[in-house]
Amino acid sequence: MKRSVGRLVAESLAAHGADLIYCVPGESFLGLTDAMTDAPALKLIVCRHEGGASYMAAADGRMRGGRAGLCLVSRGPGVANAMIGLHTAFHDAVPMLLLVGQIERRDMGRGALQEQNYAKLLGDTTKSVIEVSQASQASEAIARAYHLAESGTPGPVAVILPEDLLDDDAEGLPLAAPRPRTAPLPSAAQLDELARRLAAAERPLVHVGSLADGTPEQLAAIARLAEAWMLPVSPTHRWPHLFDSRHPHYAGYVGNRVQPRLMAAMKEADLLVALGERMTDVVSQSYTWPAAPDPQLPFVHVWPDAAEINRVFRAELPVVADPHAVVAGLLARTPPAPPPGRPAWVAKLHGIHRELTAPVHEKAPDGVNFAAICVALAERMAADAVLTTDAGNFTSFVHRHIPFGPSNIFLGSAVGGMGAGVPMAVAAALRHPGRQAIAVVGDGGALMTGNEIATAMRHGVAPVVIVADNRTYGSIGMHHQNRYPGRPVAAAADLVNPDYAAWARAFGAEGFTIRDEAEIASALDAALAPRRVPAVVHVHASALQVTAWRRREA
Repeated sequence: MKRSVGRLVAESLAAHGADLIYCVPGESFLGLTDAMTDAPALKLIVCRHEGGASYMAAADGRMRGGRAGLCLVSRGPGVANAMIGLHTAFHDAVPMLLLVGQIERRDMGRGALQEQNYAKLLGDTTKSVIEVSQASQASEAIARAYHLAESGTPGPVAVILPEDLLDDDAEGLPLAAPRPRTAPLPSAAQLDELARRLAAAERPLVHVGSLADGTPEQLAAIARLAEAWMLPVSPTHRWPHLFDSRHPHYAGYVGNRVQPRLMAAMKEADLLVALGERMTDVVSQSYTWPAAPDPQLPFVHVWPDAAEINRVFRAELPVVADPHAVVAGLLARTPPAPPPGRPAWVAKLHGIHRELTAPVHEKAPDGVNFAAICVALAERMAADAVLTTDAGNFTSFVHRHIPFGPSNIFLGSAVGGMGAGVPMAVAAALRHPGRQAIAVVGDGGALMTGNEIATAMRHGVAPVVIVADNRTYGSIGMHHQNRYPGRPVAAAADLVNPDYAAWARAFGAEGFTIRDEAEIASALDAALAPRRVPAVVHVHASALQVTAWRRREA
């Protein structure tokens, strides 16, 4: 069989370490999927919707140590459906490649079926859109896309491949080798200044975010730094596993709307170090702490892309470097004796965290307080479990009542897109076979992409999906009540839901139902037992217990 461009692209993907490729089949890239049959390193994961496929690719980009996840879609509607994953990867700084089958080159510019200008369509949700029109540039385009996706601020890159190009002859065309990966290093002067500031501060605080994620050894190094230099560490929104919440130097989770008591204590800090954290509106509490553009305390920003540092916040010490190189540089130094008040400062933050996350809750009158589910799940989930969440108020129960640490992986959409939970759990089960993968989703997100349970069934993986069914879009109802108190919202926010346990069984999965707290233990024990098919736990949750911190009046 001749060597086609499709086969050259497949070889290029394999050369860059690709293995799992998430797709919804389309005729515009048959020349590539056919070539994959001769590329045993590549496994095609056939999904039920491009939104689910792109979420899975984004999740894979979070689990591969800085290597890009891979999604393959057809033109027009396929790309439009996949944009939720692109949006997530772009805002969450996750490396990802989107390969798009395009119309034939001879028809371009005529408004052919599903034709689209992808440079325009995807210009604000990707780092780059690479359109390939010559066979001689196909492999080079793949190499460039990987380099761009994985460098600087990681993110998604789209590669547009015309349908007819994939069948062109590629005999004799070279395979473009992967570019050497680069990681900018801090200068000696920057390390000196950072060490001086950390030694002098009475009340420093370190935020660790997306680009501080890494190998178990790298995460252990962050813990060693906290211990040796007497530093309190706070993981940021959707990255709770970066620092063990049971560690005495854990200072609390900096997610959406930090609890006022903890935030008030954090505001006593006299130095803030953002280590691998982009510093979004969520982490900065709507740009109030630190304040934008001029923080109200000395601010050190460590991020490997000069275009991001100082873009929103003025950093007194901007460090364009790999966060792990900064950690290694500090660990290579003799740690200074901390100021006298430092141990009490660390203990204060950790003490507040422990009090706020104590496993206590009150029963709700209109269903199960979802806190009871999360407390019971924390007692039962495996020490190395992968846990995913969708977006919504129910995630507050997860972050209040489930402890995380570097032995776990947490997956979610930091930008807050709904529908991420189930497909990300499927991706986790595929990437880490045999490891417990649990999705905690709301009733809204469950029906957006829950059909990917069919993908799990097809590919033989068994995630556990816990659905918090409170019969409403709870976050929307809460915000509506805050803005327009006393005004009705049910028509806009309330939901009619299926029996999720029966829905699961329709896929061939197993279904369990929890209507009362007395049923929690037996249902979770059964769902979390080793199995060959997915399990769905339908929790009839309270709508009055709107968050882990707030209950509405009946």
